[in-house]
Amino acid sequence: LFENILIGTEFERISLATPRQLYKASNMTQRWQRREISNFEYLMFLNTISGRTYNDLNQYPVFPWVITNYDSEELDLTLPSNFRDLSKPIGALNPKRAAFFSERFDTWEDDQVPKFHYGTHYSTSSFTLMWLLRVEPFTTFFLNLQGGKFDHADRTFSSVSRAWRNCQRDTSDVKELIPEFYYLPEMFVNSNDYSLGVMDDGTVVSDVELPPWAKTPEEFVRINRLALESEFVSCQLHQWIDLIFGYKQQGPEAIRALNVFYYLTYEGAVNLSSISEPVLREAVEAQIRSFGQTPCQLLIEPHPPRSSAMQVYLLLQTPMMFTEQMQQDVIMVLKFPSNSPVAHVAAYTQPGLTGPAVITVTANRLFAVNKWHGLSGYQGTVQDQPYQLPVEIDPLIASSAGMHRRQITDLLDQSIQIHSQCFVITADNRFILVCGFWDKSFRVYSTDSGKLTQIVFGHRDVVTCLARSESYIGGDCYILSGSRDATLLLWYWNGKHNGIGENPGTEFTTPRAILTGHDCEITCATVCAELGLVISGSKEGPCLIHSMNGDLLRTLESPENYMQPRLVQCSTEGHCLVYYEKGSFCMFSINGKLLGHMDVEENIKAILMSRDGQYLLSGGDAGVLTVWQIHDLKQLFVYPGCDAGIRSMAMSHDQRCIITGMASGSIVLFYNDFNRWHHEYQTRY
Repeated sequence: LFENILIGTEFERISLATPRQLYKASNMTQRWQRREISNFEYLMFLNTISGRTYNDLNQYPVFPWVITNYDSEELDLTLPSNFRDLSKPIGALNPKRAAFFSERFDTWEDDQVPKFHYGTHYSTSSFTLMWLLRVEPFTTFFLNLQGGKFDHADRTFSSVSRAWRNCQRDTSDVKELIPEFYYLPEMFVNSNDYSLGVMDDGTVVSDVELPPWAKTPEEFVRINRLALESEFVSCQLHQWIDLIFGYKQQGPEAIRALNVFYYLTYEGAVNLSSISEPVLREAVEAQIRSFGQTPCQLLIEPHPPRSSAMQVYLLLQTPMMFTEQMQQDVIMVLKFPSNSPVAHVAAYTQPGLTGPAVITVTANRLFAVNKWHGLSGYQGTVQDQPYQLPVEIDPLIASSAGMHRRQITDLLDQSIQIHSQCFVITADNRFILVCGFWDKSFRVYSTDSGKLTQIVFGHRDVVTCLARSESYIGGDCYILSGSRDATLLLWYWNGKHNGIGENPGTEFTTPRAILTGHDCEITCATVCAELGLVISGSKEGPCLIHSMNGDLLRTLESPENYMQPRLVQCSTEGHCLVYYEKGSFCMFSINGKLLGHMDVEENIKAILMSRDGQYLLSGGDAGVLTVWQIHDLKQLFVYPGCDAGIRSMAMSHDQRCIITGMASGSIVLFYNDFNRWHHEYQTRY
């Protein structure tokens, strides 16, 4: 009860805090400076705490234009001229237009209305609906706003290049962008075949016309997002934040920056509660809606800049990183006493975790909790100075006396072939979930004692695969189980009580959702709580996308000869990658569009996506770890081959170490740096 009171008090304290207090109490700015979160994530954070969310069209999240070149056949992201000056508001980028707005401010004479540079705003509900016209439910909202009809074709958003030009020339257009420009290619496609009219020059408006350097909407969004995360934008973004959320939003600094908008757009400009006349109040509210709303001011001092990429990179390195020993791609090989293949490997190594570890499970169900020291465990470059290897072997599996605490002895169904998806490790490394038992259950074991802590029933046939979502604060997460009964069940892992369900001690637990739609045995599955999606594959195909409520959303239609999905991964960026039997990869959008496919000669056993969804790691029978570029499935790098096949794969929290479980009963640690491929391959389009 005392704990509940504390929690309630904390929520009350947070809910009563002002946006500025929330900003100061958060560590998100420091995380952004250290490049622990992306520019996109940080801008979403600032929008949210300043009151701009997806829940209100009048206060929709605002994002900057960052690219200025929408006419070239190629876009070089190393040229500063292709980037916007983020120290100026959109209305001040064109010198002639800036002079016009400055003169308007200086010559304004009205006792009732304070001076302003811009009579319109960078974000209004009508602008948001204009950008998202082709996507429901925004189409319906737009039609309601327009009296049931689409706008004149010449005023409809029909070209990215034209929209940018209007923002530079038209004195009544100072629109910024919305987040969807950086992740939603569907907004540029008239997939519902709406009749959007014909322009005065005879052009029929349908799909949005893209810049020449982007051949598809997916390519445009990808490049636009890369530009947002580029070094040019990273080193300027704090200045744009000053304009929108910071000290240049109001007052003398706003005047100097040419950044003053109509007075009704600002918080506190009018006290609506003091207006007793209903008609007058309604008129003022309508004015506020039409003029747009400026976000709550979060800072009254300059926003700190982001640390440079090189500075952060050097801070991450240890002295040993520059020695000959660390220049090798292979950091270390750890051999276990058992020669059984390492069927599963998990690496939960984030800072602050009580027991960071690399947990391995072999095909004969012997697990090991190997202590993680990290690459920073190296002590220096002096040869006679001892240093610590990144992973320390579990001492219990080195002795027969301790071995019994690491052996899962319960009987599996005889037809089950042990593979990586038979196991799931909780984020705190304290529990291991295992499937494949003859009694149609999956079970939970303590990694400390090896004892069985919970048996979970729900399926009508043997459970064939397990998956886990990312964890919430407190260790809660979703567990997904797939079975030969052709269904998937979504369960809730209670981090507080360390088990499935609200009260894991009870005899029966109930799944959160039952997912149907497959006709045969489930072979692979993944769950992404951030997107609210479950992607799964069955023995004879196809792959399906469900919501986490159990609704069937999409079927992933692969080419005819791509059958029998075996592995599936989904990124938070919305890419879904499926590996099919006989060496075939397909990449889909979460809306089911096939974005690319390729064939490989190797029998792949393990795949892994980078956290940002830009890179794919694969390994299989040939014992070769390969890095691929996700968007075009281009091979970027091949690590030195190993003497045995790869059976499983994991990556450390900082993504600097890839751990592969080998068929020979060992794990191999590879040094990884995604930045080298980012800078080498992703600068020109």
